[in-house]
Amino acid sequence: MQAVTKFHGVIPPVATILNKDGRLDEKGMATLIDFLIDSKVDGLFFLGSGGEFASMSIELRKEVAEFTTRYVNGRVPVVIGTGTPSTKETIALSLHAKEVGADGLVIINPYYYKLTEESLFQHFTEIAENVDLPIILYNFPEMTGQDLSPEMVLKLVQQNPNIIGIKETVVSVGHTREMIRTVKAEKPSFAVFCGYDDHFFNTLALGGDGSIGLTANFAPEIQVGIYQAFKEGNFDQAITLHRQLASLLELYKLNSPFMNVVKEAMVWRGMEISTEVLAPVRPLSEEKRQFLISYLSEVLEEKIPETSK
Repeated sequence: MQAVTKFHGVIPPVATILNKDGRLDEKGMATLIDFLIDSKVDGLFFLGSGGEFASMSIELRKEVAEFTTRYVNGRVPVVIGTGTPSTKETIALSLHAKEVGADGLVIINPYYYKLTEESLFQHFTEIAENVDLPIILYNFPEMTGQDLSPEMVLKLVQQNPNIIGIKETVVSVGHTREMIRTVKAEKPSFAVFCGYDDHFFNTLALGGDGSIGLTANFAPEIQVGIYQAFKEGNFDQAITLHRQLASLLELYKLNSPFMNVVKEAMVWRGMEISTEVLAPVRPLSEEKRQFLISYLSEVLEEKIPETSK
């Protein structure tokens, strides 16, 4: 099974827009998708952490995958998050994503049980052997309790040609450096993305391929600008934008998890969407919402420099 799609650049982990009853809000979802595509992102990732996949039923996950893939309609590549603690269930969701037309998958390692490295290797290999789609691994040890080491990822890539990239949601950029040095040295087409927004410039400078960062839901122009400026060799511009992006990371402290903050920020940017979230996450308090508005006004109403033409 040979992967044919090259993923790169800014691929937002898209928030899932919901009605009060917890069902998919198709109108709001369409509004957000159009906004992101018009902002010139390089792809869209649905059902990631910021998309609230972990709080969803299997039925809702399938509904979101089907609607979003159909609505995007090939305008940009679509990747669907299909990871679960169960190998069998992950394969089933992955086959469903392929059936509805997704271009690729993002698969987080099983959470709750800590696996031996051999079991983890077999988990990803079994999925790769059963689903003929490009797979981006999702390394988020803070949430799963288990890191994907560069050495194990290299072995997975050597055995499974459709494992084509990784999202590195890791605190240390040194880990990302070693992932690039270890895996891309042998397979240059392997795509390495940062998961934390403030590692974007570092990841590009180290030879990585892009960002899958949550702030791109409401400020995509910053990350798109960084990527364009970097590609053009306009590093002063990229650094200026990266400093502005780093300022947004203060908002991560407002709530845990962060998806209610993101939705309120999108409303502040002018999107007519619902800010409903799935329990156990709760709506943002009015006090925190006012802080968010004040902070965004300070950071984003500054003129965002245009990238060179």
